[in-house]
Amino acid sequence: MTCFLEFPKLQTSAASYQNQNHLLVKTGFITLNPFCFSRIYCLPMEFNSSSPNTIRVVSTFASPFEGSPDQNDSSNSSSSRKPLSLWPGMYHSPVTNALWETRSKVFERLLDPPLDAPPQSELLKKTPAESRTSILYNFSTDYILREQYRDPWNEVRIGKLLEDLDALAGTISVKHCSDVDSMTRPLYLVTASVDKMVLKKPISVDTDLKMVGAVIWVGFSSIEIQLDVIQPSSGSSDPSESVALTANFIFVARDYKTGKAAPVNRLCPETEAEKLLYEAAEARNNIRKRKRGEDKREIENGGVNRLEELLAEGRIFCDMPALADRDTILLRDTRLENSLICQPQQRNIHGRIFGGFLMLRAFELAFSTAYAFAGLMPSFLEVDHVNFLRPVDVGDFLRFKSCVLYTEHENTDQPLINVEVVAHVTRPEQRSSEVSNRFYFTFTVRTEAKATNSQFRIRKVVPATEEEARRVLERMDADHLQSIKYTCK
Repeated sequence: MTCFLEFPKLQTSAASYQNQNHLLVKTGFITLNPFCFSRIYCLPMEFNSSSPNTIRVVSTFASPFEGSPDQNDSSNSSSSRKPLSLWPGMYHSPVTNALWETRSKVFERLLDPPLDAPPQSELLKKTPAESRTSILYNFSTDYILREQYRDPWNEVRIGKLLEDLDALAGTISVKHCSDVDSMTRPLYLVTASVDKMVLKKPISVDTDLKMVGAVIWVGFSSIEIQLDVIQPSSGSSDPSESVALTANFIFVARDYKTGKAAPVNRLCPETEAEKLLYEAAEARNNIRKRKRGEDKREIENGGVNRLEELLAEGRIFCDMPALADRDTILLRDTRLENSLICQPQQRNIHGRIFGGFLMLRAFELAFSTAYAFAGLMPSFLEVDHVNFLRPVDVGDFLRFKSCVLYTEHENTDQPLINVEVVAHVTRPEQRSSEVSNRFYFTFTVRTEAKATNSQFRIRKVVPATEEEARRVLERMDADHLQSIKYTCK
């Protein structure tokens, strides 16, 4: 499979265009300005484009050290090949690798910036259109691409889509924050959180797919990016019915030298839709600021009764298990766990473990947790929230621990299973374990699976300790807050 980047037509001379994009394609790799491309195409291997604006990007099936077909070309030397330190791993999705390649020139500076390089002196004003980027997945014609994304139910693997969403959001944030000045110190951009991700309909792996996103809001050092996954619905011409998934990512900018929060370019929404998105994101940010630190005080001041109510049912299980409600289960009895040593193939372009990979592993554990709990095949609905609390490095001993926090039965046709996954970086030599990430997912049970089991029921989950009860209440309150924050979208 081969991927292509398509650049918009630039209003510059041929000479300045060549200089601006720094095109080096003889070795099969590209060094380019990543803020000029508009779309990434994943096309069949037999596709051959002669357009001067179409740049070949290597897929995961090609070695990063391959030379050009013309081995006699003197310019094809080891110095023109992509160095190992810049290759983030050959085992991510081809789309993720293509997105990382578009940022390669920036991160060559990032990895070895001039010590005396000044920070950006003047913030620019950019529109959402300047960061807007889309990816096309030609599933209908590209067998290799289709098989890479297929799950057992002939739908797209959500975990792999999470990888691509994180990579696309990162590319969009880099495009927005660039000042296109090689003499200034670049910013270090990291994923702070996934604020919300909602699956609106199943995503088929046999139909072409489009992923598009742009910056919709900026603060002093934070950026909110909204992404839509679009797949046309057969028999419908309504564009809104084509949106299969929406996601909101929050990135933060740090000064590469000092590590402190750094200001980002301003955002100037132009269209009415862009202005509405900006206002909604601004309102969400204000709510986040007000709620910081409030949840704990609310539980301490007015939530004692709620804690006691939750714990009362759990005490029956602990003290009188024979008399406990058979439709109820202790939170601790829903737990699953897996562990891994983080490998070099899982790193990102900063050399640390790719956040999309962490989301993939967390999602698949959460899915398994919901499956084991319900006893029937679960169906993914939402990523409620993801926190990136500290980086994960190559070689780290990483433990993912999951549990069902609580269930909701208001809609009997679609009972909800809320799953928490916590990632711990464990250092046996230092006798330490730190939380690196928290992930919250919502699942239900597939309709066709319920139809085959007339006795099916979702059990109620109850905590046995005060710490568990606090986690449940905090998550319930956060979910309620999110439903308020996103009603204006």
